[in-house]
Amino acid sequence: MVGSIEAKSYLTNGSVQLQHNGLNLEEKLDEFRRLLGKSDKDPLKIVSIGAGAWGSVFAALLQESYGGFRDKFQIRIWRRSGRAVSRATAEHLFEVINSREDILRRLIRRCAYLKYVEARLGDRTLYADEILKDGFCLNMVDTPLCPLKVVTNLQEAVWDADIVVNGLPSTETRQVFEEISMYWKERITVPVIISLSKGIETALEPVPHIITPTKMIHQATGVPIENVLYLGGPNIAAEIYNKEYANARICGAEKWRKPLAKFLRQPHFIVWDNSDLVTHEVMGGLKNVYAIGAGMVAALTNESATSKSVYFAHCTSEMIFITHLLAEEPEKLAGPLLADTYVTLLKGRNAWYGQMLAKGEINRDMGDSISGKGMIQGVSAVGAFYQLLSQSSLSIVHPEEKKPVAPVESCPILKTLYKILITREQSTQAILQALRDETLNDPRDRIEIAQSHAFYRPSLLDQP
Repeated sequence: MVGSIEAKSYLTNGSVQLQHNGLNLEEKLDEFRRLLGKSDKDPLKIVSIGAGAWGSVFAALLQESYGGFRDKFQIRIWRRSGRAVSRATAEHLFEVINSREDILRRLIRRCAYLKYVEARLGDRTLYADEILKDGFCLNMVDTPLCPLKVVTNLQEAVWDADIVVNGLPSTETRQVFEEISMYWKERITVPVIISLSKGIETALEPVPHIITPTKMIHQATGVPIENVLYLGGPNIAAEIYNKEYANARICGAEKWRKPLAKFLRQPHFIVWDNSDLVTHEVMGGLKNVYAIGAGMVAALTNESATSKSVYFAHCTSEMIFITHLLAEEPEKLAGPLLADTYVTLLKGRNAWYGQMLAKGEINRDMGDSISGKGMIQGVSAVGAFYQLLSQSSLSIVHPEEKKPVAPVESCPILKTLYKILITREQSTQAILQALRDETLNDPRDRIEIAQSHAFYRPSLLDQP
């Protein structure tokens, strides 16, 4: 369904309840609770693991939609304790608070304003979990959220959760969910897990293959793969919270994806469902890889539309090429998948990272976790995809030289990003040199090669 119908109904107490596609919010909640077999006195319990921008916004959207039904719905968010807020961030946060009368009044009403005054003056230290309770995500303090229930003890957060939302970077997903599995040993019911994470790991034994975040969660916890889903789409977290119209896809087994799409859908945030978990999750990692390069190109060419379009043509053809190795019939790079790539190249944190590297305002020695932005997942994904596609055991026949070559040899942009970001043997200028290489083939040729050969390698997904 493309559109949605929104109306208002008035409850007996005079309050207004939103209706969406014929169901008000309480009816939607009751319908999903019945699917999970929840009793009348047992609330639906959701926990978001990780408090990055998207994880925090996702939790806040659900809190604002269903949080009023306290006997039927509970949501909490877990993040590690002890992360101090810098003095500069505290000063900026104070400016944000005082620029918003509604936020200022809310903090005063909650007797929470004074600590921000003291932090502004340097008289106390704020902590990330502390400010998140007041609705401030450390990675996007310019966009205040609703207050959230924050838990710093992982066992307390997850032990009885019906739905677990993975908002962690892919580089942290396995470790945290291995710990979670210890707290679930005596569980009777099986939770549903929604992963928002974008990125992959590469494993070379017994054969080269990739491991996506949903697979990491499945392996770490033993939760059946049909209970692990991926949600992604063309969106920027702050813009979604500010009610800009957006859409997303939830991918996985039909049993859960269809009811979850209905439960998560809001008038400004339309959620469709799709069965192709592999392509969407892999594309989620790939778009972060190529967004870094897009940022470099934008900075080095003074936002040249022509240069950015040339880059877009080559990077999308490489993405299509790679997905044809990983999926027998991958979802076409069109619609939401293409839009997700576009918005990430346009405005995501990975594109920002590429821009700042090219401008010299940050450097690789600062690491992949940047203050105010969070984890730049594209960096580790560059290394993972390059390592996988450089394996000689995956060789393909070069169309012109007619000899076996590793798949990465058909991905010049990926190769260049690897040399810039991982081995650091080239500067950011190398991305322009790669684009301007006179020996580059038409991007269409790469796509035709991928679509016309028996490229699909089940072993790349650790499948027989």
